[in-house]
Amino acid sequence: MSFSWKENLPQELSDKVTKVEKMIQPRIDEIDEQVLYNQQRVLDLFRKHHVGEEDLVPSTGYGYDDIGRDKIEDIYADYFKTDDALVRPQFGSGTHAITVGLFSMLRPSDTLYYLTGTPYDTIQEVIGLAGNKPGNMKEWGINFKTTELKNGEVDYENAKKDLQDKSIKVVAIQRSLGYATRKTFTMDKIKKMLKFIIKVLRVA
Repeated sequence: MSFSWKENLPQELSDKVTKVEKMIQPRIDEIDEQVLYNQQRVLDLFRKHHVGEEDLVPSTGYGYDDIGRDKIEDIYADYFKTDDALVRPQFGSGTHAITVGLFSMLRPSDTLYYLTGTPYDTIQEVIGLAGNKPGNMKEWGINFKTTELKNGEVDYENAKKDLQDKSIKVVAIQRSLGYATRKTFTMDKIKKMLKFIIKVLRVA
């Protein structure tokens, strides 16, 4: 026996719901198609990396020679087309993961540059712009530079000047707004940012 949640709605409201469903059906079909495509990509990568039952069980000790962990990291790197990946339950938050990534690339006297203005509060503590947490980047002699946003958008004119700093080792883009009032940057805008960074740094 089938049951529809619309059966308990007043007829007028049920008709409106049906009308909206028909209107958005093309978009729902697109999403379903994308889901199936991504699912197929993951299944293909499971086959490519020979994932077996033994890779899906917990391991003990320090995780040395944990082939399941190694394979899942290889799959993530393959899926996102990166050189490598770290997929660990030890990462407690997004800030934790970003911090590990930044500290792996930056050394004393290097400069971390944010194209998208001052980062959100917890990253500020990691950099040493706020709070007094020991071991922050400032304490390690790592410099920070940013080009503040202009009306919620990247200030490309000033960013071009700021990127001339030869000590810049890492250029960061913060997509999310954090606690700011600007809108989240779209992927198209980030694509434009990346092209701009590559062009400026190549000329420099």
